[in-house]
Amino acid sequence: MMSPFDWRSVLLARHAQHVVLIHFPIALFIVGVLFELMALWRKREEFALVAYYNFCAAAIFSLPAAVTGIIAWQWALEGQRVKGTLLLHLACAWASVVVIWTVWFLARRARRTAGPTTVSILRIVLEFIGIGLLTLTGHLGGFLSGVNGGV
Repeated sequence: MMSPFDWRSVLLARHAQHVVLIHFPIALFIVGVLFELMALWRKREEFALVAYYNFCAAAIFSLPAAVTGIIAWQWALEGQRVKGTLLLHLACAWASVVVIWTVWFLARRARRTAGPTTVSILRIVLEFIGIGLLTLTGHLGGFLSGVNGGV
């Protein structure tokens, strides 16, 4: 039995890096949406700034999460053919990355042109679509990793 404190169990586990890294963009994005809603509700620029930086960090962290997902597919799932649950997970993951980056880009553009607390309906809709995509992606990933019954 391998020790939980053995560095090899952390770095060389078949898909551990993806499982660990994926939580950062998910949490950052969801918290960003919550702060954006609080900024709208309270009309506070500070909340809008926190939301913006959360979206920025979520976009940045989505890249290593996506890369380690591809590595996990090749390593842990032994490069099996992309079909079924794996295909859905991959499609939802890439759609999530696109939505996260789009929300960040729209927030950045709004901060530069219209002001920090300006939020468009399009951005709010995209944020909720992003939360739904992230939820679905995580659910499908749970099946792939064996947490939700396994494939």
